[in-house]
Amino acid sequence: MANVVKSSGKFLKDVSTEMKRVSWPKRKELVRYTGVVIATVAFIAVFFAIADYGISTLIRFILG
Repeated sequence: MANVVKSSGKFLKDVSTEMKRVSWPKRKELVRYTGVVIATVAFIAVFFAIADYGISTLIRFILG
């Protein structure tokens, strides 16, 4: 049990050390990346909505 607590403490210390080395994005970069993600998600959502509508219409047409 003591070994688990000791290794957990070492793990958290190592995480803290690594987090200090991380190169965090600047605000301008973060806003740009967020915009890219939102635009990509919106594009994919519209694409799949159109594809779903097209396939549904085709199936309704075939089944009559």
